[in-house]
Amino acid sequence: MKNQKLSKLLLIAFILGVAYSIYSIVYWGGGAGAGADSAEQLGAGIATVLVMPHLICTVLATIFNGLGLFLRKRGFALTGAILYTVALVLFPMYFMFVIVQMILSYIGFAKTKNIPVAE
Repeated sequence: MKNQKLSKLLLIAFILGVAYSIYSIVYWGGGAGAGADSAEQLGAGIATVLVMPHLICTVLATIFNGLGLFLRKRGFALTGAILYTVALVLFPMYFMFVIVQMILSYIGFAKTKNIPVAE
């Protein structure tokens, strides 16, 4: 079987996606507003619920991006790029956290070729 190098673009998108996913999980899941009064806790809870679809799509996009990168499958890379796009649409205020991964994933998809499982 012919060895193919990992896509640098997908690798960069994957690293950025993992970093943002970890940051988001720590920030939004870290008991935001713990120790605050009930109004602040309610506000933090509402903010978390509003951001959650964006975070779920971002984590899924990162997983599919990694699958596309390490398994060298274009379909997974495209799925990751589309999920980054959906994450951007779900919470446009955080576009700056996913736009780079989205663009790199689309370009990485276009430049990646599938490797057959067995020759």
